[in-house]
Amino acid sequence: MPEVFGFLPVDKPQGMTSHDVVAAARRATRIQRVGHCGTLDPLATGVLVLCFGAATRLSEYVMATDKRYLARVRLGATTETDDAEGQLRDERPIGHLSESDVAAALARFNGEIEQIPPMYSAIKRGGKKLYDLARRGEAVERSLRRVRLQTRLLRYEAPYAEIAIECSHGTYVRSLARDLGAALGVGGFLAGLRRLASGSFDQPVAWDTLRAAFDDGTWLRYLQDERAALSHLREVQLDAAQTALVRHGRSVPAAQAPEDGTLARLYADTGEFLAIAACRSGSWQPIKVFQQR
Repeated sequence: MPEVFGFLPVDKPQGMTSHDVVAAARRATRIQRVGHCGTLDPLATGVLVLCFGAATRLSEYVMATDKRYLARVRLGATTETDDAEGQLRDERPIGHLSESDVAAALARFNGEIEQIPPMYSAIKRGGKKLYDLARRGEAVERSLRRVRLQTRLLRYEAPYAEIAIECSHGTYVRSLARDLGAALGVGGFLAGLRRLASGSFDQPVAWDTLRAAFDDGTWLRYLQDERAALSHLREVQLDAAQTALVRHGRSVPAAQAPEDGTLARLYADTGEFLAIAACRSGSWQPIKVFQQR
């Protein structure tokens, strides 16, 4: 039986970790090669893209796509985790803030900005994850990250601001909440988060629906292929001679000379997905080659 290959966008419930969802999918399907394409904290809900079989080798390209969120920011206090899972501290009055004040402060975070990741994050420093260091009471300097943001204030009803966010990969919404509070001089943290889209995936399967489909064996109908997951990469059709070269890791000429570093999905002369390749000096150089399924 051929290995299951594909992507499945799940509507992650609040309270579950991304690992919990992956572990449940492994148990239900008895497939060991299951991963996800971008962590959601237990507090968050929304689109979590699972990948099955050899599709796990493509997770990095899905993770690199833009995301859309609906965030709820609590102003007037901070927490050590920059979200609602930490204890309240540094509470400050916010009666002087108007919706226009919040909107004006939020506008500073549009475009390309630099963020400091939260201490409670999975980023590694010296081989150790920051959240492990944070739990031991250690604080270390974090490198700035350049990210791209487009934000819009939907509603402000003190002490909560509801914000629509479109952002690049690597953005920490908890950092945005913290920094918005700091810009207003009152502190802030992330009180709620829903991921509306991850790349092209914006119609996730409800968790209860998926669990029922696992039980009755119909879950494969929700699986989507690499065309759906990687629609942002160009598609290149190879002829028989080029297919033979790529199967052995050899490069082939790239038509229309795309810029170096451009990524593409390569398809064999028989139509099946064959490789991810990068353009280098006018040729498609295979990065990851896939066996025929």
